[in-house]
Amino acid sequence: MSFILKMAWRDSRRNRARLLLFISAITVGIAALTAVRSFSVNLMADIDREAKTLLGADLLLDANQPAPDSILSKLEQPGVQKASVLNFMSMIRFPNGGGTRLSLIRSLEGDYPYYGTWKTQPENAWKTFRTGKTALVDHALLLQFGIRPGDSIQVGNVTFRIEGDLLSSPGRAGIASSIAPVVFIPAEYLEATGLIQPGSRVDYQYYYKMPETVEVDALMKPLEKTLEKANLDYDTVQSRKRSIGSAFGNFGTFLNLVGFIALLLGCIGVAGAVHIYIKDKLPTVAILRCLGASGRKAFYVYLAQVAGIGLLGAIAGALGGSLIQKLLPVLVRDLLPIENVSTDISIMALMQGVGLGLTVAVLFALLPLSGILKTSPLRTLRASFGELETDNRLLRWGVYLAILVVLLGFTYWLVGDWLETLAFMGGIAAAFVILWGVAQLLTFLLRRFFPKKWSYVVRQGIANLFRPENQTVLLVVTIGLGTMLLSTLFLTQNLLLKQVEFSGSGSQPNMVLFDIQDNEQDSVAQLVRQHGMPLMQQVAVVTTRIETINGQTKQQYELEHPDPDSIDTPDEGGERRRLGQQNNDRISNWVWDREYRVTFRDTLIDTETIVEGEWVGVHTPGQPIKISISDGLQRTMKAQIGARVVFNVQGARLDCEVASVRKVDFNRVQTNFMVVFPKGVLEQAPQFHVIVSKVKDAEQSARFQSELVRKYPGVSAIDLTQILRSVDEVLRKVSFVIRFMAMFSILTGLLVLFSSIYQSKFARVRESVLLRTLGASRKQILGINALEYFLLGALSCLAGVGLSVAGAWALATFAFHIPFEVEWWPLVLTFGIVSSLTVIIGLLNSREVVQKPPLEVLRQEV
Repeated sequence: MSFILKMAWRDSRRNRARLLLFISAITVGIAALTAVRSFSVNLMADIDREAKTLLGADLLLDANQPAPDSILSKLEQPGVQKASVLNFMSMIRFPNGGGTRLSLIRSLEGDYPYYGTWKTQPENAWKTFRTGKTALVDHALLLQFGIRPGDSIQVGNVTFRIEGDLLSSPGRAGIASSIAPVVFIPAEYLEATGLIQPGSRVDYQYYYKMPETVEVDALMKPLEKTLEKANLDYDTVQSRKRSIGSAFGNFGTFLNLVGFIALLLGCIGVAGAVHIYIKDKLPTVAILRCLGASGRKAFYVYLAQVAGIGLLGAIAGALGGSLIQKLLPVLVRDLLPIENVSTDISIMALMQGVGLGLTVAVLFALLPLSGILKTSPLRTLRASFGELETDNRLLRWGVYLAILVVLLGFTYWLVGDWLETLAFMGGIAAAFVILWGVAQLLTFLLRRFFPKKWSYVVRQGIANLFRPENQTVLLVVTIGLGTMLLSTLFLTQNLLLKQVEFSGSGSQPNMVLFDIQDNEQDSVAQLVRQHGMPLMQQVAVVTTRIETINGQTKQQYELEHPDPDSIDTPDEGGERRRLGQQNNDRISNWVWDREYRVTFRDTLIDTETIVEGEWVGVHTPGQPIKISISDGLQRTMKAQIGARVVFNVQGARLDCEVASVRKVDFNRVQTNFMVVFPKGVLEQAPQFHVIVSKVKDAEQSARFQSELVRKYPGVSAIDLTQILRSVDEVLRKVSFVIRFMAMFSILTGLLVLFSSIYQSKFARVRESVLLRTLGASRKQILGINALEYFLLGALSCLAGVGLSVAGAWALATFAFHIPFEVEWWPLVLTFGIVSSLTVIIGLLNSREVVQKPPLEVLRQEV
């Protein structure tokens, strides 16, 4: 071991710069992973420490209707404190400037929050606003309309003085303000606002502070069935901790995977750089063999070199990542439920980074190092001797297996699910294989169809792509994968934004008015016409629930079909998103529990297509009511044509039969429904109305909304232009974080590019010197090198962009179900930047060849 370490140290003296360069790519990958790991550890610790503050109480009951007194009385015991909050969406208006905005109104009664404080300006405004006709207004709203504490805000029929500026509240991410800015008002003025009407969508929340001796989770466990029957959800400190930890754990896992890709790129770079380095060292190995060293001992010498440099690189990366993680809370603060995230250095994350860096550096270096084992001493006499005998197949396949096991194990450790692990590794492997195949196909085509009649410089530059020691495969894989990541992210973000823009473009509606009462619908419609806006839709909406499906209540159904432990919620189209175990043969719980908002009409609209059954638009008395359901609801309800469903409309039971199934485009900004009744059934039921229209510009929208709020404070308006701005802000903030992490992949790709070109300089220098000896000018040599590096950069970028287009198409088609369209100019810009960087780095490495006399270079080579 002493001999091996001494030889490794002495042999590295002239090559330490090269060794440090090729290990630098792994350093960047380890830095990315260590930064995310340290950030995740600190975030989870903060969530665990501030769990009570995030909930603000020991227990939360949540429902879309008032909780029964029979349940509340079981919790309101001596020593228990209670607060209630009513949440609903409504238009607010600032009388001073006339601005209007759809906001989340929260009517507060009690001393909530019991744990933690809200950050307000003035400092105690979150306490003092409860004692008068005053409001606490989200900071984003005040900024948008230039309003300050002391000004007025109109909520329904009541004008409140703004007591304070709500800067932040525990558990509410800053990004939520751009989607639904919140306004707190005292509960005693809620009725005076006139906003709560029959059919209004209200969320009722009850917060409890329990005595310290009460174990809240144990208290609630026996009440779960009772709460479920009353359609009540509950949340405790422990359950809130788990849900928040799970959500942000997934976010951290995603960022970890992005950093992991950077590490993979670095590993590929290490393998390529060590391959070239070891080829240069084979004569030295042969001399060691002549002096009596075994092939195994020579192998250990260079393994020790790589391990030592890999250890230094991993330590540097882990330390750098620990410093970088101090920036992450700043970058993602608008996405977090905690305002101040700790940035302590995590020793565990440091050790994991160092261990992983050393492991992958050695593993990926073993492949080229294996060629040393069978190096013959005769190489000192004949350099070509034994070139075909340097491959140790058993070791090579063993290394392949070890790499696969390590990568799968580490990915599973990050993800925690074998199916997702295999999917992720399969996708990365597919990208690698495709990029490798593109490079191999290029070199084959260039050999097969070499342009023999082209100019000398062009022929030499093209030939360098398939000559010995070429870097074509290595650079195409590393730079192509990095380009693919950023391009896919950009294309996907643009597709989502364009989908929202499409909804409001051309003749598509972009203004929706809802919560219109029966006695207001004609006058509101008249107001729409007075402002020059078209009445594109005027729809009645009825609130109802399901009592039975095919003759069974929920309780009867559950006795026959026990529910596995799972949580499931609906999305906009009636699809199912499940957390936990999934049972596709069972009716989803939300089908029974949710409150349905349905309509009635005799015709289909342009977002609907019948896919099964027959549309019935008018009810025939004496027969079951023929309803139409969306295909998403059909899948989760397990309802076939002819299925019998009983709806309860404000106490009236309606016996219905599924007559048709519709495919509905829920992405369009207009009234789409999971359930549609025929005419002749619901006309007399309690209902509210929705009007869909279109505004030409922001000025028309502002004038209309201002008059609407003054005359009809209970009517709410959704302006698509505001939604678009909110979506744009959300995507911009999220994509900035992801791009920040993806930049590690790009930086790794650039380091691999620089390292590979630097290593290839030693292989190309003799060719360039010979060309100069034969009379080639500096201009010709630079032209040859520039063309080679341009073709490498262009090919890498084209392959990466092509994969990103395919990936974005797959996401748009199968994940988001939106039309696919490519925005080409950013891809063209990416192509130009990557190609230019490759040429610049390549030419910088060629300066030594053209600046020194050929004889001096030849003497150095000898």
